[in-house]
Amino acid sequence: MLVDFNTLPEESRVWIYQANRSFTDEEVSEIEEKLNVFLENWTAHGSDLNAGYLIKYKRFIIIGLNQNLNKATGCSIDASVRFIQELEQDYKVDLMDKMNVSYKQGEYVAYKSLTDFKQMAKDKAVSKNTIVFNNLVANIADFNENWEVPASESWHSRFLK
Repeated sequence: MLVDFNTLPEESRVWIYQANRSFTDEEVSEIEEKLNVFLENWTAHGSDLNAGYLIKYKRFIIIGLNQNLNKATGCSIDASVRFIQELEQDYKVDLMDKMNVSYKQGEYVAYKSLTDFKQMAKDKAVSKNTIVFNNLVANIADFNENWEVPASESWHSRFLK
């Protein structure tokens, strides 16, 4: 069952998929329509899942699931992964690669391989104050507090001296 992401409890589980490029306005509209249909019909062992989504910066797809009602199962998680993989194919975009880093350069969101980000840290092209996106957050409370943070407050800090 599709619900407004902002009404989900703070302990709701989140999955964050970052794109290797920005989506166009038209693509965002199409993806929102597809997310609406997918989440409206997303189930676990025949029971509706109470889920919502956000698309942030035309680059991140965030899916939240209220596990107080029904928990995601292996099959339902597999269905969501297949859905994301279909989006990857439809829009020729990478959403599943966790070995990349997104960070802010002013108002612009940049995307680099982890190797490039490490080199940028060595070269002092990014610093402990660089705003990074910590896509490893587990729930909405964590998302709200720790998703968009200075690199010094994220796992990215290990690359900064």
